[in-house]
Amino acid sequence: METSTDYARPYRPLPVACLNRAGRLARRLGRDDALDADQMIAAARRKTGLCDFGDEWFREPLGVLVESINAEARLTPVGARIQRSRMVAALSTRLRVERLLREHPEIRDIDLGPIILIAGLQRTATTALHRLIAADPRIRALRSWEALNPVPLRVDGAGGRFARWRLGRRDRSRRTWQGKLAARALRFLAPDFQTIHPIAYDAPEEDVLLLDVSFMSQSPEAAMHVPGYAAWLEGRDHTRSYEDLLTLLRILHSQRPGAAWVLKTPHHMEHLDVILEVMPDVRIVQTHRDPKVSIPSFCSMVAHARGILSDHVDPEEIGRRWMRKTRRMMERSMQVRRDAGDAVFVDVSYYDLLADPLGELRRVYDAAGIEFSEEAATAAAAVSARDVKDRHGRHVYAPASFGLDDATIDAACDFYRQQYRIPDEAAGLAAAPRSRG
Repeated sequence: METSTDYARPYRPLPVACLNRAGRLARRLGRDDALDADQMIAAARRKTGLCDFGDEWFREPLGVLVESINAEARLTPVGARIQRSRMVAALSTRLRVERLLREHPEIRDIDLGPIILIAGLQRTATTALHRLIAADPRIRALRSWEALNPVPLRVDGAGGRFARWRLGRRDRSRRTWQGKLAARALRFLAPDFQTIHPIAYDAPEEDVLLLDVSFMSQSPEAAMHVPGYAAWLEGRDHTRSYEDLLTLLRILHSQRPGAAWVLKTPHHMEHLDVILEVMPDVRIVQTHRDPKVSIPSFCSMVAHARGILSDHVDPEEIGRRWMRKTRRMMERSMQVRRDAGDAVFVDVSYYDLLADPLGELRRVYDAAGIEFSEEAATAAAAVSARDVKDRHGRHVYAPASFGLDDATIDAACDFYRQQYRIPDEAAGLAAAPRSRG
């Protein structure tokens, strides 16, 4: 199976097409299905039976995001329902976090151990590296079902019940079931997306989904046309959102501890300065690949993601926006490295990772001060053998679809390519340099 390149006509299962038709008719008859922040906050309170959010600093980013979606995103009726559901879920998580921490403040003091944080650009083997490390049973990674519900759905009171909710099988079953349902729903809505970025309910997942709980992440601008929100986000201090991320990791760690953590999302490239301030004992891994391949590949992923929620997908706008965004991510990450020095950074070449995955893993482990055990090597080898290229189908895309060409990408990214000695993928890799440590 090959992915579609007809971005102007997103795939629609028949039931979804019918629901959208009915929703558009309702809109013409005057039904207002615009998102409303106050209504979603009220819905989260009803859903959880909880009222106290604690510090409500999140209201500003939530309000900006809602305004941008209503004014710019042009969501389908089903797309609007999906976004409303996701935001209510995020708000419900915030309520559960506040209740849990009030009754178990000791969670705030949990030591996560060493953190390996993968912060490479999109489509540069960040997912592959993430899953290889997460295969190690000693290293904790966020799982898809946990990303949907990082906090127990039912929080018992104090008085010795901490262990009960932490190990409760019934709660875990409910959360994993919801994870399975979400993965099936995504495959139903957008089968091509599974080819581009395979998702399973129990697979390692990007912690950008935990940043979504603060309404301060790249997720909305990847999934929707929200330039107003994206511009606002670039001008904000992200310290609070990363502090909340750390709190969520501690809550997850309290439920299932590990000797270390591995995190991953390209979003981190914009905020490495905040990460170095907020996260203790972090080792940052940056993956590198020819931007002439990685940027169009990601633009295709964005086009398919936007097509889930909207009938209006403009590939050339996506190309312009993410070309600029990618350059910004390059510049910001390089500036932090100039200021902080390279001591906490590890560079991994996409091409070296393909050629010698276990050798590259050993370098990362050594840099993080974690033993690369025989058990870790065996588990990683099994994942490497399983996750072969195109096993879910062939991802087809062309730079021209997004108004891009090799010369444009090279001109914008040459400074980055030179810094990390990234080869021209189309020219062959016989002379490709080894990764920099």
